[in-house]
Amino acid sequence: MNIKDDWDNIKLHFNKCYKSNLHVSVASVNQENIPTVTPIGSMFLNKNLTGFYFEKYISKIPEHSKLNKNICVLIVNSNKWYWFKSLFIGKFKNYPAIKLYGILGEKRKANSIESSRFARRTKLSKGLKGYSYLWGKMDEVREITFYKAEKINLGQMTQ
Repeated sequence: MNIKDDWDNIKLHFNKCYKSNLHVSVASVNQENIPTVTPIGSMFLNKNLTGFYFEKYISKIPEHSKLNKNICVLIVNSNKWYWFKSLFIGKFKNYPAIKLYGILGEKRKANSIESSRFARRTKLSKGLKGYSYLWGKMDEVREITFYKAEKINLGQMTQ
């Protein structure tokens, strides 16, 4: 998979997967060189091989990034109908999962476009009690520059 050539398909996959998962899994490596995984529900992909996430509750990744800014993002399509149809026909029409490799940028204040994208994603839950607990004051983001993408191979189903 060529990240530059396939970026539009990767973004489409990301958007489909977010609808079934509401998060992606992000792996980083701690000071003892032990990998850890963090679920992030506020990640977005941009047009130019970059992305960002809102860094409100995330504590391990910023700590790990002081020594190693490399991360891996796992994006899985967990939609039951997607899997059922794929199992029925004996193959996946498109990627069941993709890994994106990236380098973390610095944490900074979110701009108006980023805040607007987050508001659109969470608008259905805005009137609910937990909305302000989880998503109130989401104002700092961390940028990611992606440099590599891999399709997840699931044998004959992904050929």
